[in-house]
Amino acid sequence: MAIHSMTAFARLEKKGNFGSAVWELRSVNQRYLENFFRLPESQRSLEPVLREKIRKSMQRGKLECSLKLSSDGAEQGKLLVNQDLAKQVIEAANWVKAEASSGDINPIDVLRWPGVMSAEEQDLDALKAELITQFDQLIKDFIDARASEGETLRKLIEQRLTAIGEQVVVVRNAMPEILKWQREKLQTKLDELNAEIDQNRLEQELIYQAQKVDVAEELDRLESHIKETQAILKKGGACGRRLDFMMQEFNREANTLASKSINAEITNAAVEVKVLIEQMREQIQNIE
Repeated sequence: MAIHSMTAFARLEKKGNFGSAVWELRSVNQRYLENFFRLPESQRSLEPVLREKIRKSMQRGKLECSLKLSSDGAEQGKLLVNQDLAKQVIEAANWVKAEASSGDINPIDVLRWPGVMSAEEQDLDALKAELITQFDQLIKDFIDARASEGETLRKLIEQRLTAIGEQVVVVRNAMPEILKWQREKLQTKLDELNAEIDQNRLEQELIYQAQKVDVAEELDRLESHIKETQAILKKGGACGRRLDFMMQEFNREANTLASKSINAEITNAAVEVKVLIEQMREQIQNIE
């Protein structure tokens, strides 16, 4: 299943029996699903239908949808003239003219009389059905755009997971030498003091010091988090919240790794891991 970005844009322009329609749908990241519509007043009744279609297609994101309609003059309804009413208006106007012995009858004024002229009503149900069909296509294009951007985000995150794994290997390979160096450093200090130390007590102290700086457990957990995050990415779907939780777990281990650092190599590795985690976290903010 694909991963979808919450940042996307789609535009659809269609010509139909009623003129032309221009749809636009855009979104940015949001913790939950939020919709805004800008529709012509005559099509306000479409909003509940469109809102439900979005709800079934997406789970997160702040979406803005707009529709602009322009009528085609050639397709406008025919003008209808109520001839009987027009005749009555003219007769009434002639009577007034005769009584007043003055005045003229303006044909335009007759046509303006309420009920004399009307336009043939459009089939609003057919228009609504056509617009909904167009919106279905817009949603499809929009989801495709979200999936394309999501695939880019997935690749970026996987690159950083690989880089974290490389840092884990660096630290793991360096640990034997670090522990050896620590042991020799402690022994050198004791030799400088020229103090007689019970060997059992010395061994206990060395074990204690080694445990304080041992990061094997943290490295194991980092590797486990890498595998779990890769599994989430592979499964896809609306996984943004799960990935965000994994970044918190990564940060916890990276902080512990940094706190146990006793040489520059581990410090540099810990810093690099934290930078990579932050880069992933920024990308994940855009994943549905």
